[in-house]
Amino acid sequence: MTPQLSRKPTTVAFIGAGNMARSLIAGMLQDAGSLQLRVSDPDQNQLDVIRSYGSQIFTSTDNAATIQGADVVVLAVKPQMMRTVIEPLQDLAQKQRPLFVSVAAGIREESLNAWLGGHLPIVRCMPNTPALVKAGATGLYANLQVSKEQRSLAESILRTVGITLWFEDEAKLDAVTAVSGSGPAYFFLVMEAMQAAAESLGLKSEDAQLLVVQTALGAARLALESDQKPAELRKQVTSKGGTTEAALNKLSAGGLVPLFAEALQAAAQRSKELAAANS
Repeated sequence: MTPQLSRKPTTVAFIGAGNMARSLIAGMLQDAGSLQLRVSDPDQNQLDVIRSYGSQIFTSTDNAATIQGADVVVLAVKPQMMRTVIEPLQDLAQKQRPLFVSVAAGIREESLNAWLGGHLPIVRCMPNTPALVKAGATGLYANLQVSKEQRSLAESILRTVGITLWFEDEAKLDAVTAVSGSGPAYFFLVMEAMQAAAESLGLKSEDAQLLVVQTALGAARLALESDQKPAELRKQVTSKGGTTEAALNKLSAGGLVPLFAEALQAAAQRSKELAAANS
């Protein structure tokens, strides 16, 4: 059963009003739950965009004023700015002890807790950019201070923009980063390459792009809605001696499968390195 946002008044404060924060806020506003939303950002233009979603949203350039009385604080800050932004909030965080939900890549729960004074409930999330169109995939990890109710609340927030998966081992978020966090870029690269190849075969640019993007969408929907695994779906499209087999043989000869393995390993390793650098 999909968790729902609480029916009781819940105050959710966002520190940061960038793309991910805006997509989450837009999704939450569609929920029938009783929510009080508060958003802070140093850029007034970003806050003006948020205010256009509804005059009931409190906005401020003051982080401390924004998280005052919040049940949940969503940390939507760039990783390199996280420590500078949240350390000044340590006393208030310890006094209020809200649930902190971080959507910043590459910063471990241990570091976040240390910067906030320690022993606080923290959920780390690794969302991806398709959340902007409500088609995201998010991996989540909760520390031991997170209650069952807080865990459900964090999941309900992220589910407004796509699917969610929980991981009991925080280190697994490095793999999630490599697969779904960075994953959209891999598919965009494939689309880009296919479009270029289609144009070299004589198709107009706009026709090639439409065919490629629609084919990607159709393949993804088929894989999601089918009971069969992608490998089986691939075999169904691949007739012996046909056009698809000819193309796939070229891709296999070029080492596509092991190359993807190496690429994801590189992404996961970089995620670990960034976490170490931000500890």
